[in-house]
Amino acid sequence: MKRILVIEDDPDIGEMIGINLRDEGYAVDIATHGAEGLERLKAQPYELVVLDLMLPGIDGLEICRQIRSGPSYQPIVIVSAKSAETHRILGLELGADDYLTKPFSVPELIARIRALFRRAEAMARQAQLKSGLIACGRLRIDPAGREATLDGEPLALTGKEFDLLLFFARHPGQVFSRRALLDQVWGYSHDGYEHTVNSHINRLRGKIERDPARPDLIQTVWGVGYKFVAREQEGPSA
Repeated sequence: MKRILVIEDDPDIGEMIGINLRDEGYAVDIATHGAEGLERLKAQPYELVVLDLMLPGIDGLEICRQIRSGPSYQPIVIVSAKSAETHRILGLELGADDYLTKPFSVPELIARIRALFRRAEAMARQAQLKSGLIACGRLRIDPAGREATLDGEPLALTGKEFDLLLFFARHPGQVFSRRALLDQVWGYSHDGYEHTVNSHINRLRGKIERDPARPDLIQTVWGVGYKFVAREQEGPSA
């Protein structure tokens, strides 16, 4: 039974989410403020977190940061009354996997949670099938251990940065649009979220390229998107 933590300060909304998720066969715990949510996360593992942004004490964005700075990966679905595009993008930039604006449809929330679980399970199966070490020039990537090294030194990658690097490394030379990367790595292709791809690629370049301003590995294909060059080549694209 998958365990879900709902961090929601409105008890009526939290209970509504909890009842519906339990009806779907999930085990659900509910926290009504940020500090309680963090305490529960430290006390036991959860397969997914449903997170409100506007919480008393520690807000949802800080909780999102702390979850993503931890050693284990947990899908995060933000549910918030903050509907501005800047809030949605910020939540996704901090590592949330999905964002729903209040008022929201409970069946839609459940559908999105199911989709995240299906995607996580598919990625786990794929990782098992392709668990061999991937060597790409100066890079070594271990899909099973979710570790990567550059010139023998460990890379400090976030979960999504690792997923992006692994996807590129498994498809060397292929050109992907930002929308395609959103769909393949993040699991959605909503308009307006291409900024998420750009920022993650910029951060990833900062960690793996000798000169991020003149990248050798993750190259821009102008007007199309990006491609990964498995071996460094002369004449890099900016």
